[in-house]
Amino acid sequence: MQLDLNLLSAFDALLEEGSVAGAAARLHVTAPAMSRSLGRIRRTTGDQILVRTGRTMTPTPYAIAVREQVHELLHQVQGVLAPSRELDLATLERTFTLRWHDSLVALCGPALLSAVRGQAPGVRLRFLAEASIDTPELRRGEVDLEANATRPSAPDIRAESVGETRLVVVMRQGHPLARGRTVTAEQYAAAEHVTVSRRGNLSDAVDDALAQLGLTRRVVAAAPTEAAALEFLRGSDLLICVPEATTRSAVTDLALAVLPVPLELPSAPVYLSWHQRYDTDQAHVWLRGLARTVLAECTASSS
Repeated sequence: MQLDLNLLSAFDALLEEGSVAGAAARLHVTAPAMSRSLGRIRRTTGDQILVRTGRTMTPTPYAIAVREQVHELLHQVQGVLAPSRELDLATLERTFTLRWHDSLVALCGPALLSAVRGQAPGVRLRFLAEASIDTPELRRGEVDLEANATRPSAPDIRAESVGETRLVVVMRQGHPLARGRTVTAEQYAAAEHVTVSRRGNLSDAVDDALAQLGLTRRVVAAAPTEAAALEFLRGSDLLICVPEATTRSAVTDLALAVLPVPLELPSAPVYLSWHQRYDTDQAHVWLRGLARTVLAECTASSS
């Protein structure tokens, strides 16, 4: 069987975009040309790949089953055929998928996008929300970069610390505790609190630190994101403990006050993680460098 490797690129684009028009735009070919490629893929595989459901196209069970394998094969072929090609950012056409903590997307995402567009206008960034459970997308090559406070333990995942920021107590400006510049551990424990947890946890490291002092606090709610949690503070006397770097814009926009945490808590780290398959991928190396710089600057400015 003679296979056209261009079909692999078309196959990957069709599965990624879910439409002929989207795949054609991604590969910079005409829609009729992509339709012909889809026809050849269908004849080669004996499967419809994409079927129309109303106004949209839906992947078949076979397409869903081989999606990861096709994506991985394409990256392998690209690495074999162009291992030392000079990277031309001006003509680079690529979509990177990033799974970052929501607060880091809000804090650092605009700066990263600006830097990317300034150097490689053909590059697109897809920021995905973090899942409530650990997911294997990084290992499967479906996510290019992760950025959060967790250092991965898998041996095939690279991770480096790119910054850290201290934890602070946030409250509304009219809160009784906001009158002073500090708050005691006892005052902190006596208040009511909101935690930030994508898993819905009502306790965290703060409770462990309070327990060492013989104190407990009452957590009345858990919010999945910092942005949502901060909204609970408006019009209430609730407190939240979050990384200081991620609260800067919200403090002004939501009229909030910030005080030091009266507990011995380590700073919140920021790790940048990727799969080892991308170690020598020049475009990935370039993006990692930009992300590393942006994340370090965003967190260092408030440490």
